[in-house]
Amino acid sequence: MNKKLLVFLIIVGIIYVFLISINLMGQAFKLMGNDFAAVLIKGTTNPFVGLFIGILATSLIQSSSATTSILIGLVASGSMTITNAIPIVMGANIGTTVTNTIVSLAHITRRQEYKKAISGATIHDFFNLTSVVILLPLEIRFHIIERAARFLSPTMTQGTGLDFKSPLKIATQPVVNFLSGHLQHPVIILIFALIILFLSLWLFSSILRYYVSARTEFYLEQKIFKYPFRSFTIGLILTAIVQSSSCTTSIMVPLVASGILTVESIFPYVLGANLGTTVTAFLAALATGVPASLTIALSHLIFNILGIFIVYPFRWIPIGLAKGLGNMAFKGKYIAIAYTILIFYLLPFLLVLLTH
Repeated sequence: MNKKLLVFLIIVGIIYVFLISINLMGQAFKLMGNDFAAVLIKGTTNPFVGLFIGILATSLIQSSSATTSILIGLVASGSMTITNAIPIVMGANIGTTVTNTIVSLAHITRRQEYKKAISGATIHDFFNLTSVVILLPLEIRFHIIERAARFLSPTMTQGTGLDFKSPLKIATQPVVNFLSGHLQHPVIILIFALIILFLSLWLFSSILRYYVSARTEFYLEQKIFKYPFRSFTIGLILTAIVQSSSCTTSIMVPLVASGILTVESIFPYVLGANLGTTVTAFLAALATGVPASLTIALSHLIFNILGIFIVYPFRWIPIGLAKGLGNMAFKGKYIAIAYTILIFYLLPFLLVLLTH
């Protein structure tokens, strides 16, 4: 067999295992936290508490689409108002990025790679955090997202019956279901998922270092990621198809860690992925035909669009913050771990605990 073809097939196989590990990890978190997340989401009227509930709930179940789906059900049943749901949607956007940071920890033994990996992983965090800092106060004061979503939803309330199966789910779900069924306990599933996650990333990074040619690096950097709109479009379409921003953005982490891509070059791609992840809930809401459900899905979409238009001209802010955290992680390996625990779990949990 041709050597290049063999290397290509090995890379495809490793990426497949990596995607299984991401989905398996999500499955474990859902088994542990789905009911807890639903209970959390039900009990808030304070927008700031709602924001942190969205972060915590989504960090626990590792899927902003799942959190948004819970919200759609609650709003459609009248258990929650659209006004109270929107801050939770914003929090869900932040919480879903925790997967990237977990992936970046696989590079902790190589300091230079680890520094780049943390920067590449957290650029998604800091974009969403910056968007929330700007848009949440405006939403509380003027309800701009809610008003825009309410205005648009009446024109789309007829049920369309739209349904779209993610090819990624079709390819990985049988293996995920098989492993979950045999491992059974969510903690064991999570440990196994982390083992194959770190193993697949170690193999992927090793192959990138030794086999990816200068020509391949040039093609990625100069032909695809050099042009922001092209990069953005790829991130949008790819995430809309596979219906998981965690997967499409996580795969960028080892490419940044290996020096093939930079934080600046993947930033538009991440924005596209951030927008693409709204498609799942949007299709689900269209299929129900319930106006309130569609309003929540549209709120998620509008929030991401506004975030892109507002933050992108000032992209040096999230990029600078991500690089700053990478530099801190270079000096102290466990700073990134502390950041992850504090932002995604401890701080939201303490705030929710105090207010409940």
